[in-house]
Amino acid sequence: MIKRVTALSASLVLMAGALAACGGNNDNNNASPASSASASGAVDYSKPITINMFTASPEYTDAFNAYIAEYKKVQPNVTINLEIMQSDYNTVLKSRIASGNTPDVFQTTAGGDIDTFAEYSADLTNEPLAAAMTDAIRSNMTSSDGKVLGLPVKGNLFSLIYNKELFQEAGITEPPKTVAELDDAIAKLEAKGITPFANAYKEWWTWKHVFQQFVDAAAQDAGEDPKTLVADFIAGKTSFKDHPILENNFFDFIDKTVAHGTDKPLERDSNAEVSDFATGKAAMMTGKGAWDEEAIKKINPDIQIGIMGYPVSDKAEQAVIITGADQALRISKDSKNVEAVIDFFNWLYTSDYGKQWFSNVAKVIPPIKDAPLPDLDMPKQMEELLKTEQSGDLSINYTLDTFHQKFGEIMQSYIGGNTNKEAAISQIEQAWQQLGSAE
Repeated sequence: MIKRVTALSASLVLMAGALAACGGNNDNNNASPASSASASGAVDYSKPITINMFTASPEYTDAFNAYIAEYKKVQPNVTINLEIMQSDYNTVLKSRIASGNTPDVFQTTAGGDIDTFAEYSADLTNEPLAAAMTDAIRSNMTSSDGKVLGLPVKGNLFSLIYNKELFQEAGITEPPKTVAELDDAIAKLEAKGITPFANAYKEWWTWKHVFQQFVDAAAQDAGEDPKTLVADFIAGKTSFKDHPILENNFFDFIDKTVAHGTDKPLERDSNAEVSDFATGKAAMMTGKGAWDEEAIKKINPDIQIGIMGYPVSDKAEQAVIITGADQALRISKDSKNVEAVIDFFNWLYTSDYGKQWFSNVAKVIPPIKDAPLPDLDMPKQMEELLKTEQSGDLSINYTLDTFHQKFGEIMQSYIGGNTNKEAAISQIEQAWQQLGSAE
């Protein structure tokens, strides 16, 4: 699916402007470039400028349109053309780059892919927008040689999501933190006729969100950080048999979610999973995060949502939520309007409007300092949990999405009965070595 939206369209401007108005404070000019030139003096804004923006986040179409329309008030001669593609995005992006038609702004995953696309990305290290990022988010946007080459689409939260009312109905007073406690919770839910798990195993990307929980625990048991463990897998220096949490616990967990989950898991996509959870057909959602809350509440505004870490072992302290930024916008260093694009994002990440845009318009966890959290349950619970617990490492960032996609396909074959556990492990290890890094 492709959506093309031109900022000059009257209907777009009206729609986005209305959304922006709902966001609150519109006194946004305090960090905007001057009307005739950029902050650096490199851009003449008296002449028409067009910025082409290519992203893979259709869920933020309205929110992106809102800041495009708002920027029209700051720089009337800047037109931002927004194109959004979900399926085959990576293939199309690579094709455009190879043909010399790199968009002015494009989207990639963070972490390892920061290096993959480094040669096409403008260096933002010394820009105000980089200083505005939180330290943790900025590290997700930084290349191996220390340059900030990406802009966070949002901060994020990854966790098991559960229905508090269904847990209460089943007599579960605390979210399970160990494998034994999870088994007990499953039994209690099913005794009340409640399906424990909603899954979206048709989507390759949900698998990586589950797997990273077990990678973090495996690294902890090995006495090393997740980045080192992932690097060892990519280099072929370690294997699943060296890490029981990966060889056994991960596959046991997946088997449980299938055996005690909604029917036909390979036919359930992200929207189906959200519907299953929101309508009470299942008590927990796997492979997802904070970005789903609004979609859930559109279906069931009264649902009481809870978040918890995955019970990955018999150690309660390893059941943690994970936070960070896994998606990045990149500015093409070869764009003929590169300075104008940088001006635009400096405005978004530092202005009063930008600070409230994340929370009140996009309704995401802000990746920048001094911005309020959105008025949503999951971010608020995240804030409370992180007062007493540490966040897990966003270890999916240490491997390229080329690996993650292959990993998802292998796991789909596994639960479909076409690949046994041993073969799946062998294929995953091979894929990690072949596809895990840009080198």
